[in-house]
Amino acid sequence: MSNPIDERDDAEIEIATSSPSENKPHQPQRNRNADLVEQIKEYADKMDADGASRGDLKILARTMRELRYAFKVYSGYRDRRKVTVFGSARTRPDDPDYQQAVDFGKAMAERNWMVITGAASGIMEAGHRGAGREHSMGLNILLPFEQESNEIILGDPKLVHMKYFFTRKLMFVKECHAFVCLPGGFGTLDEALEVLTLLQTGKRDMVPLVLLNAPHGDYWTRFDEFVREKLLEKGMISPDDLSLYKVTNSCEEAVEEVLSFFRVFHSMRYVRNELVFRLQEELHPSLLADINREFADILLDGEFTQGEALEQEDEPELADLPRLIFHFNRRSLGRLRKLVDVINRGSVAE
Repeated sequence: MSNPIDERDDAEIEIATSSPSENKPHQPQRNRNADLVEQIKEYADKMDADGASRGDLKILARTMRELRYAFKVYSGYRDRRKVTVFGSARTRPDDPDYQQAVDFGKAMAERNWMVITGAASGIMEAGHRGAGREHSMGLNILLPFEQESNEIILGDPKLVHMKYFFTRKLMFVKECHAFVCLPGGFGTLDEALEVLTLLQTGKRDMVPLVLLNAPHGDYWTRFDEFVREKLLEKGMISPDDLSLYKVTNSCEEAVEEVLSFFRVFHSMRYVRNELVFRLQEELHPSLLADINREFADILLDGEFTQGEALEQEDEPELADLPRLIFHFNRRSLGRLRKLVDVINRGSVAE
């Protein structure tokens, strides 16, 4: 079977070689990143000097190739909000879970969000069917079974084919602003738990994670019971970790959970020792005072202050947004999620 990423890469290499002038506008960016490019080359050379096997070098080369192409595709949509939808490839169209995914994809597309899925059948197809081709993006995994692209995204330039699960997972996590998981098998559980792990450890910027059942389903309700009875009661997680996800049977509630996360909160970034929350609007002084009182436990020192963009942020498109700046302990991620809710709600009271 031919590999679509191979064919596309070959075509792009031919264009780049025959038309070097097309690359001229991007030269300043390449110069700015010249040190990083040299590091990549240096470590590739070091692997070869270390006597790495051909198999190891093939993994590295294919990884670079897949990520390079995926980054290129997704770079054209960085200004669009995106939600990743996970779920079983085996869910049939007459299953309530399938219809729930259709309804969710449709609702998000109506709000101009893009819907990313694994591009196969089942829940992935349903999310794309609801969103429509224009609002769909796909990250297909090349498997010898059950993973052909669904008809909605098939042949679309926003569809990327990947050989490795780890590169695919990186793109799922890196390029989206929310996650919604519907029922699924081992793969879905793996994806949901990886997102939870990344949020709990701060390896992924804070985003909403919704575990969505069908209207009368209990798949994620049972999961939540397991988490509370086996993990929380045994002290393997903290009570605040339960704030990192939301279980619901309502499509409308899932949509609201995603949208409300960005009502006032916009994005976050670490700048040296400071965590910077970019906001859609300034916080009222009384709310700032309440935050300093109620969330002092997550600070290493100092207090929560409002201000302008820090010089090191170097993102001019976000420069005009007000900031909430604080020295976060980088440990209390469940509490950090609650802080986002307080900012969006405009009150520390639930």
